[in-house]
Amino acid sequence: METFIIDVPVPSMGATVSELNVIVIKVQPGDRVTKGQRLADLESDKSAFEFESPCDGVIHAVIGQPGATMNSGDPFVQIETSDESLRHLKSGTAKSAASAPAAAMPAAAVVWTPRATKLAQEAGLDPAKITDIEATGPGHRVSGDDVQRYIAARK
Repeated sequence: METFIIDVPVPSMGATVSELNVIVIKVQPGDRVTKGQRLADLESDKSAFEFESPCDGVIHAVIGQPGATMNSGDPFVQIETSDESLRHLKSGTAKSAASAPAAAMPAAAVVWTPRATKLAQEAGLDPAKITDIEATGPGHRVSGDDVQRYIAARK
């Protein structure tokens, strides 16, 4: 049976919830998982829940990081599987997926919100290389406001 790597997205929790916080991750690359197995615990501003594997397979990469805030639809984990019903989630490139965890967790172990990462990249900055930014967001994460202050201070 042919296997392929899929990008498993952060689930959508409805029209009013677009961001989820990663509480704990229960798997790591190389782990064999079964459909329905708990991969992580996530929470929104309304509830906490267990995020389960959509298929049997092997964890290829974990993109989400504990303490991070992620948008619904963002890639959360990559699984190598042979489940043809999930082929529509096939990963674009193994190279970019392999580098994603490094981009999600900068060298100084500072956790960035997705909005902060986007703002930094739009300003031509690499979040993985910024180690002198003050993180004032919830859980000591770098927020979009932190990035805006950082950029303004350098003008």
